[in-house]
Amino acid sequence: MLREQRKFFQSGVTRQVAFRLAALAILQKAIKRWEAEIIRALKKDLGKSEFESYETEIGLIYEEIRFARRHLRGWTRIKRVKTPLVQFPSRSYIRKEPLGNVLIIAPWNYPFQLTVSPLIGAIAAGNTAVVKPSELSPATAEVIEKMIAETFEPHYIHVVLGGIRTTQSLLEQKFDHIFFTGSTRVGALIAQKAAQTLTPVTLELGGKSPCIVDETADIPLAARRIAWGKFLNAGQTCVAPDYIICQEKVQKTLTDALKKVIDEFWPGDATENEDYPKIINTQHFERLVRLMESGNILIGGKADESKRKISPTVLVDVSKDSSVMQEEIFGPILPVLTYRKLDEIPRIINNAPLSFYLFSTSKENEEYLLNNIPFGGGCVNDTIVHLSTPYLPFGGVGQSGTGSYHGKKSFDCFSHEKSILKKGNWLDIRLRYPPYARKLKMLKRFLH
Repeated sequence: MLREQRKFFQSGVTRQVAFRLAALAILQKAIKRWEAEIIRALKKDLGKSEFESYETEIGLIYEEIRFARRHLRGWTRIKRVKTPLVQFPSRSYIRKEPLGNVLIIAPWNYPFQLTVSPLIGAIAAGNTAVVKPSELSPATAEVIEKMIAETFEPHYIHVVLGGIRTTQSLLEQKFDHIFFTGSTRVGALIAQKAAQTLTPVTLELGGKSPCIVDETADIPLAARRIAWGKFLNAGQTCVAPDYIICQEKVQKTLTDALKKVIDEFWPGDATENEDYPKIINTQHFERLVRLMESGNILIGGKADESKRKISPTVLVDVSKDSSVMQEEIFGPILPVLTYRKLDEIPRIINNAPLSFYLFSTSKENEEYLLNNIPFGGGCVNDTIVHLSTPYLPFGGVGQSGTGSYHGKKSFDCFSHEKSILKKGNWLDIRLRYPPYARKLKMLKRFLH
C-alpha cells in the first residue's frame, strides 16, 4: 500500500491545486453523509452529547475545510522575495511543495477532530496520507476507516486500524513526515524512532496548563468559562485548564462561584446526566480516583465505576508536590492553588505548558505573565477557544510539543518551501571568479 501511495504521489496528480480542492470538497460531503454515524460513535466511545460532538469535533472540522478551500489557491502561489544587490541581475522566489507520503497518528480524546484536522492540512498541501486513529476509541476509529475507504482510493488516503504493534509497524516504514498527537512520553518515543531515518515530525503533546485568576478578574464570568473549559469532555482535553492559581484573597469567592456554575451546568448528580461524558477506560478512571486523594474535595468527588463517570471535582489545600500536580490530570479534577504576589506564579509553573489562561482586567499583570511564562498558546479571560480559530497557529513549546497547525499553518506543516534564485544571463560580474589577486579590497567595498 505504501509503494502504491509513493507511486501515486510521484505521478504528480496530488500536486494539482484543482485535485486538492476537489478532494477537500469530497471529504466535506463525506463527513456530512456520515455525520449521524460519527455522533453515535462519539457517544459510544466517550459518552459525548450530540451538541458537544458537533461543537468540539464536527463543527471545527467543517470550518477547517471551508477555510482551506477558500484560501488554498493563495497559499500555493509562488511568492516573490527580495534579492540582495550583490546577486544582480536575478530574482528570488519560493515555491510551496508537498512533502510526499505522510503518517498521521491520532489520539482518543477528540478522536474525530484530531484525526481529520491534520488530514485536511495533508490534503491541502498535496500529500498522500496514512492515518492511524486511536484504538482506545474503537467506534470512532471504525467509522473513520469506513468513511475514508468509501471516499478515497487507498493509494491516496488509507486508514489503518490497530493497537501499539500496528503503530510500531508503521513507524518501521519510511514516511516523509510524521504527525502525532498524544502524550509527551509517547511523543518522545516517536521522535526517537523518526530520528533514525531523519524523518521530520510534528508533535502535539500536552502538559499541565495553568489558569491564573487575580483580584481584578470578573469572578462569576471567570468561573463559568473555567468550568466550561475544564469539564468539557469530562476534562479529557489536552488544552483544558489543568489547575487554578488564584490570588489568595479571591479563593473563596472563586470556589463559591465555581460551585454555583457547576450546579447550573449539571443540576443534581452529574454522573447521572446523559450529556456528561465518561472516562475513556477503567485504567484512566482508577488513576483519576487516586488523584482525588491529593487534596480536600470541596466540590463533587463522586465516582461511578459502572458508568466510568466522575463528577466535576474541585480540590483545595493542594500541595505543589502532591500527586495531582506531578502529572497532567486529563480528567474532571480541578486543583486550586493560591498566590499572594505575582512573581510567585512563574515559580509554581515549572514547565512550558501547551496552554495558559489568565483572568484579569489588569494590563500590568497581563503583560508581566505573558512575558515571563513560556507556553504554546492561550487566552486572556477565556479558556480553550484559541484553538477554534484558523487564524491562530496551534502547537506547543518544549515538552508540550513541536510544530503547529490549524488554518494556513496546517498547509505549511505538510509543505516544503523550495527556495529558488533565477539569475539573468545578460550580465556576469567577474569579481567572484579566480584568480583572486587584487580583488579582496574591491570585494570588501562591494559587500559593505
